[in-house]
Amino acid sequence: MEHALVEREEQFMIIEGGKSYTTADIEALPDGERAELIDGEMFVMESPSRTHQKILGELHVQIYMHIKEKKGTCEVFLAPFGVYIADDTLNYVEPDISVICKLDKLDERGCHGAPDWLIEITSPSNKYMDYGRKLMLYQAKGVREYWIVDPKQKFVTVYDFEHEEGPIVHPFFEPVKVRIYEDLYLDLSQFM
Repeated sequence: MEHALVEREEQFMIIEGGKSYTTADIEALPDGERAELIDGEMFVMESPSRTHQKILGELHVQIYMHIKEKKGTCEVFLAPFGVYIADDTLNYVEPDISVICKLDKLDERGCHGAPDWLIEITSPSNKYMDYGRKLMLYQAKGVREYWIVDPKQKFVTVYDFEHEEGPIVHPFFEPVKVRIYEDLYLDLSQFM
């Protein structure tokens, strides 16, 4: 069957005659092309905006410095970083930020299993994924905490799956408490 490209909420999904894609298809993509895989469906990723990258960098620095100052054992990674979230061949994501505390899940290819904390920085082209498909996937696969950062609306939506709390919405002007750490608050006020 012919290869078709279907637009859904401005996010592109590749469908090929009902074919289910695998992580081998992701790994075979040409250099520079990125996609995610959820339940065998492949989603092509767009290049991030300048604002997205600024927020990503700021959050990464704050998290990295906290772990370093506290001599923590968790590791923080920013995209592109492969997360084989179900440790199967049908699911592969590249969250904007991944924090992994069980280091035996890590190898040179990425994380195998659910990270402890994931952050996605949403845009109009990926809201469907961040608030829908990824939210359900992350909760089902054992992510402890999930944040959706919305630069346009200037708020952070926090899901504390470990304690079955959320969504809790925080405006950028207030520090946001990280649930997996006792003493970490992230500051996005410079993006107001």
